Amino acid sequence: MIWSKENVTSTRNIFGNLLNSSSLFVTNVGDIYADTFHSIGGVSKIELNSTKIIPRMNKCQQCWDIFINMNNTLYCSLSERHQIITKSLNNELNPLTIVAGTGTAGSTLDMLYNPRGIFVDINFGLYVADCNNDRIQLFRSGQLSAITIAGNSSLNLTITLNCPTGIVLDGDQYLFIVDSGNHRIIGSGESGFQCLIGCSGLTGSASNQLYYPWSLSFDSYGNIFVTDQGNNRIQKFNFMTNSCSKYNTNYIIK
Repeated sequence: MIWSKENVTSTRNIFGNLLNSSSLFVTNVGDIYADTFHSIGGVSKIELNSTKIIPRMNKCQQCWDIFINMNNTLYCSLSERHQIITKSLNNELNPLTIVAGTGTAGSTLDMLYNPRGIFVDINFGLYVADCNNDRIQLFRSGQLSAITIAGNSSLNLTITLNCPTGIVLDGDQYLFIVDSGNHRIIGSGESGFQCLIGCSGLTGSASNQLYYPWSLSFDSYGNIFVTDQGNNRIQKFNFMTNSCSKYNTNYIIK
């Protein structure tokens, strides 16, 4: 379902053979890549202004999160296999490549334990929300051993995490984390990590509360959209440039 700008009614619905899809990614040209594991398998593409579903990555495990970098490489978070894999979308003959994780659950720097959200920066550094290790891992380009940058065992432990499931790096290189088990959104700044949204420590359905949030994203104005999974809704948090409190809650879709 697609909503444009401030509309509270969806402007377009795409119907296809989708079943329990856990993730999607929209490219700059409007193409949609979606997890279609439980329907046709793997990851599939839906082109802009089309409803045709084109298989693009075949894998016998579900992609819990999808990311496509500037080189048109698709990243897939295989949570049940404790790995992140990639596939070039420019050449169908290129094989799948493992870029993080050994395939066995663990907490060493080369291992993951049910990874969820992923993000790739302009230097091709891979950020992973390592859910069951309660940490955020950074795998620099070409490296299979990570740096823990937030959460359990990080060198600069300013905040604890409980099963992070989503992660985004903004244009100023600040990190935003969906701290799902603590029902809140964490953001980094000059003084380290701090809670931004859902900071009461309580779950709930009020406009300033979350209940097992799953993922987040930004629009071009700096507003944050959160998939509030336990409340079956999407929350929008408006960026306030003239306020001491940086974000103001605004519930928009249920």
